[in-house]
Amino acid sequence: MTEQQNAPHARDGARLRIVHCFRSPVGGIFRHVRDLAEAQAAEGHRVGIVCDSSTGGAREEELIHALLPHLELGLHRTPMQRQVSPSDLFAFLRLFRRIKALNPDILHTHGAKGGVYGRGIGTLLRVFGSSVARIYCPHGGSLHYDAETRSGRLFFRIEHLLEKMTDALVFVSDYEARAYSKKVGTPRKPWRIVPNGIREEEFDPIETVPGAADFLYIGMMRDLKGTDVFIDALARLRDRRGVAPTAEIVGDGPDKERYELQVRRLGLDATTRFHPAMATRTAFGMARVVVVPSRAESMPYVVLEAAAAARPMIATRVGGIPEIFAAEQARLVAPSDVGALAEAMDDLLDHPARAADEARRLRDLVHPRFSIQHMTDVVGALYRDCRSGKAETIRGPRPIL
Repeated sequence: MTEQQNAPHARDGARLRIVHCFRSPVGGIFRHVRDLAEAQAAEGHRVGIVCDSSTGGAREEELIHALLPHLELGLHRTPMQRQVSPSDLFAFLRLFRRIKALNPDILHTHGAKGGVYGRGIGTLLRVFGSSVARIYCPHGGSLHYDAETRSGRLFFRIEHLLEKMTDALVFVSDYEARAYSKKVGTPRKPWRIVPNGIREEEFDPIETVPGAADFLYIGMMRDLKGTDVFIDALARLRDRRGVAPTAEIVGDGPDKERYELQVRRLGLDATTRFHPAMATRTAFGMARVVVVPSRAESMPYVVLEAAAAARPMIATRVGGIPEIFAAEQARLVAPSDVGALAEAMDDLLDHPARAADEARRLRDLVHPRFSIQHMTDVVGALYRDCRSGKAETIRGPRPIL
């Protein structure tokens, strides 16, 4: 048989060459890309990934190894610095050569740095005769900057200029679409809101291990995710109850050592344990309550995953989290408010039955609204519209609920 006869059947009859370009293979962006890549490969498309080679740990290597069989165009890694530096020029040239050799029909870029590299490369490819469609999803990225700061104004100006090199935009939440319109400007190119999706098996229940801790933090170790707020709330709760709650902190990141010092300084080291990044559902079983104390988010997978698994959860009212909680969002807490977070944690410790009931209600709200199939279908339709010239601009952000 020929390669075409052996290949899975693409839904629209055309096997697209899709390259996802992003910087760091960690966290929500990596989960989003993995889900899309696997689903797109299953539909018969040829998929490849280009990302940074200097980030990620043992857990990310496991995930990359599992993803490789789905990547007909391969996985290509090269150093990409998070901050702007002279090395960006060399990284751009390396990426250009690699992506040009892959000859993509779709160049789907993710995050601020991936968006700069990918859209610039896609535009240069067009100079050389390619008809590649340039898709951009911010995933928060530069949108987390304050518009009143000098750096924020600079980044938003760059985003505005880069939109000229964009064929379509994808936002993972209504919040992200609104933030883009407010900080960068109303999109002049076609765009869609495409919420992150959850697999059906992620709605299966998780058994809590014997001797489980009271609370779990899982995520990147950086202040944007509120790790420091979580630790301070543990200390506040100890002072209130007279006994320190037990906690598991799971993840890696640039500020992990500082948080370990914070735990020791507050005298919590006997009741708080740190762990490297691990499978989310494994971590969920290690504690009775999941805490998501973020200062900024777009559409966090950890909230979707905890909700799907019906884990009691405390989260902050930021980004797209209220969209996930929907009718249950009244119980979200303010970001950076140690007192409010400690009070919510104290309340769930005292009322486990109510916490379990709230978790079941949230699971029922999430189940029909967040699926990988929906995510893949909307993105695929946008690809086809961009290639056919039929993509229409949706005017003004609108809620997904």
